[in-house]
Amino acid sequence: MAARFFLGFLILLLHSIISCGVYEDQVGLADWHQRYIGKTKHAVFHSHKTGRKRVVVSTEENVIASLDLRSVLRAWNLPDGQLIWESVLQFSAPSRSLLHVPTKFGLERESVVFVFGGGWLHAVSSIDGEKIWKKELYTEGLDIQQVFQQDDSDSLYAVGFLDSLQFVAYHISVKNGEVLEESKKSFPSGFYGSMLLVSRDILVALDASRSSIVLINFARGSVSFHQTYISDIVPEVAGIVEIAPSKLSGLFALRTDASLVLFRFNSIGELVVENTFSHPTILSDSISITEGHQVFAVMQHAETKVHIAVRFVNDLTSDALKETIELHPQRGNVQKVFINNYVKTDRSHGFRALLVMEDHSLLLVQQGKIVWSREDGLASVVDSTTSELPVEKDGVSVAKVEHSLFEWLKGHMLKLKETLMLATPDDIAAIQEMRLKSSEKTKMTRDHNGFRKLIIVLTKAGKVFALHTGDGRVVWSLLLRSLRISEGCECPSALKLSQWQVPHHRAMVENPSVLVLAKCGPDFLQSGVFSIIDSYTGKVRSSQKLPHSLLQVIPLPFTDSTEQRLHLVLDSNFEAHLYPRTPDSIDIFLREISNIYWYAVDSVEGIMKGYSFNSKCKADIEDEYCFKSKELWSIIFPAHSEKLAIIATRKMNEVVHTQAKVIADQDVMYKYISKSMLFVATISPKAAGEIGSVTPEEAWLIAYLIDAVTGRILHRVIHQGAQGPVNAVVSENWVVYHYFNLRAHRYEMSVIEIYDQSRADNKDVLKLVLGKHNLTSPISLYSRPEVVVKSQSYFFTHSVKVMTVTTTAKGITSKQLLIGTIADQVLALDKRYLDPRRTANPTQSEKEEGIIPLTDTLPIIPQSYVTHSLQVEGIRGIVTIPAKLESTTLVFAYGVDLFFTRIAPSRTYDSLTEDFNYALLLITIVALVAAILVTWVLSEKKELRDRWK
Repeated sequence: MAARFFLGFLILLLHSIISCGVYEDQVGLADWHQRYIGKTKHAVFHSHKTGRKRVVVSTEENVIASLDLRSVLRAWNLPDGQLIWESVLQFSAPSRSLLHVPTKFGLERESVVFVFGGGWLHAVSSIDGEKIWKKELYTEGLDIQQVFQQDDSDSLYAVGFLDSLQFVAYHISVKNGEVLEESKKSFPSGFYGSMLLVSRDILVALDASRSSIVLINFARGSVSFHQTYISDIVPEVAGIVEIAPSKLSGLFALRTDASLVLFRFNSIGELVVENTFSHPTILSDSISITEGHQVFAVMQHAETKVHIAVRFVNDLTSDALKETIELHPQRGNVQKVFINNYVKTDRSHGFRALLVMEDHSLLLVQQGKIVWSREDGLASVVDSTTSELPVEKDGVSVAKVEHSLFEWLKGHMLKLKETLMLATPDDIAAIQEMRLKSSEKTKMTRDHNGFRKLIIVLTKAGKVFALHTGDGRVVWSLLLRSLRISEGCECPSALKLSQWQVPHHRAMVENPSVLVLAKCGPDFLQSGVFSIIDSYTGKVRSSQKLPHSLLQVIPLPFTDSTEQRLHLVLDSNFEAHLYPRTPDSIDIFLREISNIYWYAVDSVEGIMKGYSFNSKCKADIEDEYCFKSKELWSIIFPAHSEKLAIIATRKMNEVVHTQAKVIADQDVMYKYISKSMLFVATISPKAAGEIGSVTPEEAWLIAYLIDAVTGRILHRVIHQGAQGPVNAVVSENWVVYHYFNLRAHRYEMSVIEIYDQSRADNKDVLKLVLGKHNLTSPISLYSRPEVVVKSQSYFFTHSVKVMTVTTTAKGITSKQLLIGTIADQVLALDKRYLDPRRTANPTQSEKEEGIIPLTDTLPIIPQSYVTHSLQVEGIRGIVTIPAKLESTTLVFAYGVDLFFTRIAPSRTYDSLTEDFNYALLLITIVALVAAILVTWVLSEKKELRDRWK
């Protein structure tokens, strides 16, 4: 009876319900979230006497944000840069973004902030960021450059150039966005660059040759031009000339290669040189400190120091303030400065400055000190990779072991008290603190599960950051010298970040390194910049300017004897240059050259071409590391019926555990595994606009599976009445893509799985297990494949911004799709829901296989949101990183914000979770031991009684 009692007690314990949710005390243990706003373009301070001190900014990421300058804490001011509200405006057409904030901007009443972008002018509430109205100002060739009000009137102006030859001015109502008047006038010489508002109704611009200053007067609906040659007033000016963007009352500045010249209009409207500054110099906009007195800031660099001078607009000889601050050299030069004044206790005027740095970071400076800083360059990540941390050194002291043992025992006693609901609030706090310590997530060494890594990201500014996966902190950062504006790189364009060298920690002593490839301009004819950076320290090992243009980068799956990864850099002539330029790498490449293929896409013409390499380049100087491309195939999509929408490929480092898939009735299907398989989607040209802009009869989507080696179309399917945008992900032998169904007025997701029919005879599972089938024998892609395709379509609730798939170390764990939704969250969707073999009534064997009954809609489970209740604002990419633990995938999502977490698609079947119930295990062990002892005693007594009989 006692044995039965203990057995029933154990069964009751083992069948207890264990929650799989995230508890409050587990928040932050495995994930982190960082909020950014991007590079600041405009800023307006607001310092009301009774209100919160704020600065309203707009950024290049189309974000409007209100940043708190102070927060009251225990009766003193604590500077922190807290984010109050933000509003993201979605634009479909590319254009410059503009912001106008009224002069009388206050919290006592609602003010209207005006934002222009993508051909639309938006009116936004200053209180909560809500959109009031919007007006389209889009014409082909129109470039709106200024949006402003005159003396806070009930109307505003939007002015710009039409095809750089015609000046255009729109007079618009503030209340509803109605265009009250439109003025246009052509200028024969044409305009260059940006225009600047100097006074109430006068703008200045440069002519197309940049040799003269053009004054544009648009008073009373009429437009007139007045041209003045720069050489007539400043004979010593030479080099590239541009108008500095600072807004000064009655003043404007020209920036040259060596200086910055300040001009003023005299009483008769002529230009007069007011002052000349050495370069680099940055001017702020002017602000009013008292009635009739305006000031502006002049910032001049001197190595790592910045000199700040606040001067009066009407008297440039006197300074209202002079300060010097020390800046970190990795922030670069100051690109913009916004100032604000306040009244000190002695009734004198003080000034604070908001600095926008070259690396897109944001700093608040006051009284010669940096009050707070924000790394807003991380809002513009363009590429990322990972690096392993160094191995922890051997040797641990006995005292540390004893301390760890004591902490381990103490922790389990506290967990036992928590399970028995005997823990005090102090005990709960101690448990949380011990969990944070025991996780060791912030250590700068590897862990045996592979959770601790460095995420290395490249930003739009050409800066490289190393983020620790434990807490997201910046371990090191580097602003590449070769991509700095001061070094002659006017428009840095970051392209590619990849692993360069990953030495084996037992065989080599070098640190791992990453490769950064970029160029100084968006033009594909620009030469590239090649930099190798130490992954642990952020130091530049080598940097060089490539002697050729940079069109495309192809990382190869080969490494040389020093474990440097081979890369091919393609130039505008489709010639490939091999890096590293060593004899070892050239030997490896020549051995594998017959197996290396690549493709190019001309999305405008609708042409895809495939290439191989067959010979070395022929040039005046023989280069043994340069190879010519040979065209193998081409596919032309007819322009009248098809427009390229998306091309997707498999990840190069994806691991496939097995090619065979055992299905119902012990049958076997063999996956068609090919790294050269491309997914290509085209849409009808009329359906290239916004959703609903065409009828279902005019819209279609065509999906292709194409082999990149031969150009052979493996599969083709047409979706009538479908429209983009199209998102797709390719993994193993399947493709999932997302689009909009105009007929059903809903989003859809389709799946295509492709299988190798040539191995259809190898269906003996026993032979497969015993290795009798040689599935690793080489197969040529030039032989026509025998494939069979299975596909299915499902309705899906959300619009999708980006999609990817989970990756694990061995490829054993089930796959999940990670979907970046329109709400800027990451949703995990089990791949089993996108199985094309789903049926409404699956057989018993199919149920045993795990096939889910067919439904027309994919389920959205609230607990499947990887980001929980958080948002990754403006999400652009999701990166999955395999951990050493097969069950776990590391997930990094980036946009304007950053988010990191780790997930287990098939649960943590190979490890104990952080919330494992050790107390239940301890009680179970005690109960088992007690049951064994009681059973043993009863058995002994029974045996004794039997012997006495």
